[in-house]
Amino acid sequence: MAGHSHWAGIKHKKGRANKERSKIFSKLSREITVAAKLGDKDPGMNPRLRTAIQTAKQSNMPKDNIARAISKSEMNVNQEYQNLRYEGFGPFNVAFIIETLTENKNRSASNIRTILQKNGGRLGETGSTSHLFYNCGVMHVSKEKFNDETILEIAINAGAKDCISEGEKHEIIADKVDFYKVKSEIEKKVENFSYSGIEWRPNTYINLTKDQSEKIFFILENLEDDDDVQSTFVNCKMEIE
Repeated sequence: MAGHSHWAGIKHKKGRANKERSKIFSKLSREITVAAKLGDKDPGMNPRLRTAIQTAKQSNMPKDNIARAISKSEMNVNQEYQNLRYEGFGPFNVAFIIETLTENKNRSASNIRTILQKNGGRLGETGSTSHLFYNCGVMHVSKEKFNDETILEIAINAGAKDCISEGEKHEIIADKVDFYKVKSEIEKKVENFSYSGIEWRPNTYINLTKDQSEKIFFILENLEDDDDVQSTFVNCKMEIE
């Protein structure tokens, strides 16, 4: 759930993804519930819900869990969740953007502040780190599905900002404000995405040593363990064996 591309790879190397499956499902369920609560319960009519369900399926979340999360949107009607963003710095001047989905912003702020302060960081004001990133929608399509020229044409015609083909995937990037519109257009041609979501991408990266990386990784782990935290993004490249 955190800074998909680089951080997700690090988590797999550390064997964390499988260990924390239940926590990941809990966060995905919360997003599905809120998306269904704020819009249509038909994924075909609700792009945020459709994306949340696709993400859940990519994480192998059982269909029953997904159905329960949608049903929960009709319960606790007075419980209001907020999407709140926190910004701060860790050691080595690494910038953090922490996105939460919470019904108690005081709890979220206190927990995040404590995690950063205990590990040599600090919570900043809104805007203190976001200027070091750009907010965009990201979609991954397997290279097995389309060749470079075809996917580039599909992406451009849909209004995407960029399409990069490397490794085993095509990565399509759209402006955040256009993400769901572009994604809906691409879905007319592309049946499945291997990943899709809205990210904060660093404008430039800080390269960390192995020892420095371990300290940042520890902070990321602690943030991800917090139930309110949905995604965390950092402007560094970590060296983890």
